[in-house]
Amino acid sequence: MDDYLIDDERLSLGRKSVLPGEGFFFPDSFEEEQAEAEARGILEGAGVVVVADPDADGLACTALIREAHGEGALLPAGPHDLQEALAWTAEYAESDATVYVCDLCPDSESDLGALEDLVDAVERLVWFDHHQWTDDLGALVDRTGVERTVGDSEAVCTADVALAELDYDFDERWADLAAVTRDHDLWIRDDPRSDDLADYAYWSEPEEYIGTVAEHGADLSPEVHEFLAENRVEKEALIEKAVDRAELREVGEWTVGVTYGRCSQNEVAEALREQGADAAVIVKPAGSASIRGTENFERAHEVAQQVNGGGHPKAAGCKPDIYDDMLDYAHHWTTQGAVAKQAIVDAFKRLPEEDDEGVDTER
Repeated sequence: MDDYLIDDERLSLGRKSVLPGEGFFFPDSFEEEQAEAEARGILEGAGVVVVADPDADGLACTALIREAHGEGALLPAGPHDLQEALAWTAEYAESDATVYVCDLCPDSESDLGALEDLVDAVERLVWFDHHQWTDDLGALVDRTGVERTVGDSEAVCTADVALAELDYDFDERWADLAAVTRDHDLWIRDDPRSDDLADYAYWSEPEEYIGTVAEHGADLSPEVHEFLAENRVEKEALIEKAVDRAELREVGEWTVGVTYGRCSQNEVAEALREQGADAAVIVKPAGSASIRGTENFERAHEVAQQVNGGGHPKAAGCKPDIYDDMLDYAHHWTTQGAVAKQAIVDAFKRLPEEDDEGVDTER
């Protein structure tokens, strides 16, 4: 494929909004080969390893672990990369290494296929998280001897868990970093610094982010604020396009805002909430989707679990299993996610009714 066709820098904002980033067009096999080689380089010789989601919460955990141990090699891994990350760590980590898995929750038993190998391969395995775990997956992990701590997903982020569980006397700066991270991760948004952390984690390289918060905490430097201001011009424009193309659907007892686009999903969800949505579905050009709830809808994770995902009551993610070939993706882009939208809306319809105490009952 001609590089010109997927060059993000030359795309108009309108086209950029409906197409995935250029990394999408590289075959998974090619990316996996590169990723495994990079993982091997990261893991070999490391005494402490952190496998973490490279968002603000996962990176804050990494910074905390490095502060406590004086080291910590980061192996970034998203929710859909968990199995590969565990397998690579089992293969390449040192036998005397301590491994932390942070801000990652398995969606199914298949995500844990390499877990026993990893437990056998390293000296110690610790898991910090705050997502909604099923009892079966939690029990499976616990039986292997992993030191697993999962915080209340409605009250803490994973950085809070790491701060409490690590055997180290952290000063107040680190508690402040965890609190501001929580403010964004749980979508509380009482502290204006939390959006800055989230955006900076998204736009910067993980090592740059970790180094910055280790030095400055949640109070970012003027140079970082200038960097954020420059990047937010395009961010706001992409948010506006996603909001403009949204529609409100009545699904059972809820009003669900549904839209499509490459955008910052939390801000789009907030705009749809202001328009009266109880929940928001933001389908992305790469095929994944974000589901956001409100005080009127705290079952986002239940929706996501039906369409190949998971998460929190008010914030979840998924990727419906509907893409068999590139024609399906072409249809996805030209219809602005019509099939994915319907698959997720149907998942709302299948939610069991709740009784007066919020307990699911069969319809």
